[in-house]
Amino acid sequence: MKYKDYYEILGVKRDASADNIKKAYRKLAHQYHPDVSKDPKGEEKFKEVAEAYETLKDAEKRAAYDQLGLHQPGEEFRPPPDWGPQHGTGDANFSFQDIDLEDLLAGLTGGRHRAGRGGAAMQFPGQDYEVTAHVSLEDAFRGTEVELSLSVAEPDAQGQVRRVPRTFKVRIPKGATDGQRLRLAGKGGKGINGGRDGDLYLNIALHPHPLFRVSGHDLFLDLPLAPWEAVLGAEVEIPTLAGPVKLKVPPHTRAGRQLRLGGRGLPRAQGGEGALYAIAQIVVPTASNERELALYRQLAEISTFNPRGHFQQEVSHGH
Repeated sequence: MKYKDYYEILGVKRDASADNIKKAYRKLAHQYHPDVSKDPKGEEKFKEVAEAYETLKDAEKRAAYDQLGLHQPGEEFRPPPDWGPQHGTGDANFSFQDIDLEDLLAGLTGGRHRAGRGGAAMQFPGQDYEVTAHVSLEDAFRGTEVELSLSVAEPDAQGQVRRVPRTFKVRIPKGATDGQRLRLAGKGGKGINGGRDGDLYLNIALHPHPLFRVSGHDLFLDLPLAPWEAVLGAEVEIPTLAGPVKLKVPPHTRAGRQLRLGGRGLPRAQGGEGALYAIAQIVVPTASNERELALYRQLAEISTFNPRGHFQQEVSHGH
């Protein structure tokens, strides 16, 4: 019978706590899981890690394993003479021929954990999948259904791992925001030996919009205003995701001022909506007729407004 160093396989010390053994197992099982590992020997290492954990997680089996002594991995050995009767494997003359260490220790509780050895195999959860769902802002506002395709690694009936195409139809709830992560329980990889199926995680990525910028559930819209609209005030029509609405622009609105429309942003899962902020942008006409130019000249003659008055103040303070 060949010796296997279960502690070395899990990368823990021989006095490691049960909690540390579990943490080491979970890390290595994920690293070498057939759905994840690209290591050609990943499946073999995955089985070794599972075998080591199956023994060391059980206090009775671990104690029996420790009493076998410390040997070199792969070294042929025999248990001490009194080991068999002490651990319920038979009398002192019990034959250890044609048996391996895994089955020897599994027999302590009358069970088997390796497939094909007369008992149930260990169960492992399926792999979690993660995929990005690209969604338009309009679809995020109303909610939509998207179809996603990805290639995943799954075990077949013979236990061989192969890549297969999977297609998912997923409902995106209204109000989904950029960067949001949605979990679909049981939509991931198939569990091994009856283990639970993994989960599918969707990362929401909103397409850039030609008009609106998104921050959480709030929307921002640049609002072009003619100079006289900004000075005199006006009622203008602006777009929203639910259709156009009227917005009152107060007199003397300066460039950069944010005009808030509550409830015109993206819906929130817990109820209510974000806001729409219209940011005033003063736009100068690209062309003017003679009458318009005459009015601008008249305004220039009578106006006392100096947009650069702060230049002189700042220079004076500097001295």
